[in-house]
Amino acid sequence: MKPSGIGGQAVLEGIMMKNKDRYSVAVRKPDGEIEIRVSEYEGIGAKHAWTKLPLIRGVVNFVDSLMLGMETLTYSAGFYEEEDGQEPGGFEKFLLKLFGERAEKIVMGITVVFSIVMAVGIFMVLPYFISGFFRDYIVSNTLLAVIEGAIRLGLFVLYVILISSMKDIKRVYMYHGAEHKCINCIERGRELNVKNVRKSSRYHARCGTSFLFVVMIISIIFFIFIRVESPLLRVMFRILLIPVIAGVSYEFIRFAGRSENVLVNILSLPGKGMQMLTTKEPEDDMIEVAIRAVEAVFDWRVFQGYGPQDTEKEEVAEAE
Repeated sequence: MKPSGIGGQAVLEGIMMKNKDRYSVAVRKPDGEIEIRVSEYEGIGAKHAWTKLPLIRGVVNFVDSLMLGMETLTYSAGFYEEEDGQEPGGFEKFLLKLFGERAEKIVMGITVVFSIVMAVGIFMVLPYFISGFFRDYIVSNTLLAVIEGAIRLGLFVLYVILISSMKDIKRVYMYHGAEHKCINCIERGRELNVKNVRKSSRYHARCGTSFLFVVMIISIIFFIFIRVESPLLRVMFRILLIPVIAGVSYEFIRFAGRSENVLVNILSLPGKGMQMLTTKEPEDDMIEVAIRAVEAVFDWRVFQGYGPQDTEKEEVAEAE
């Protein structure tokens, strides 16, 4: 396995692939054609050198990923809004009038902030209050922290299961599987085509699902050591430690994506297990979209160390 460094995200009827500062969005339009947009993304991490430091880069990359994810998801949804003939609502028209061309970025920023606040409230603060019902029966703070972590994991799994029942989300999960399969195909040294992608794994150590799962596990370890009597301070510490937990989790995921160590692979298994819920086997036309997204920003032939002539020889050998 040779790590490629590329990553991506499933969008509505398509795939976003990112290679360093360049990213592509490939979308299967309602008429069946594949639309591809290639652009540069300069997030927070591209502006300051200190954002590349270990632990800090995890938080920065997480925020950048949310912003880029929202932008590309909105872009892909636009093709289907046009197909449905939907006109902007009153609130959207108000924002356009108020902010002009900046309206979309401002709305995305507000959405990201709201999403983070809701996630912190549901997955970090709420489990603490739920675990409080056990305080009259359990005196061990360590055991209470483990129970709180179990509740947090349960809420996360329940959330994933609930949204996976939605029709549109099921197709997004299929594209998510296509994204992983393409990256695994490249990193295992196989030629990037539908046949090879089809037989590649849909699980990958660097997946966002694995990152969130690791965040849940790391939070249990951190919160065990919070030894304060005030309930208010306990909640404050849980919120203040989130960037640190995210940073540590990112470093583990980053290392796991580059390592073939047996222990690291074992520790990555629970996160990959969660991907059974967030990835599905894609259809061939979805794999085609994923391949187009990859090739728009990443030269896999150069990465694997051979040129077009070598690829042609491989095709002849396979045919024989």
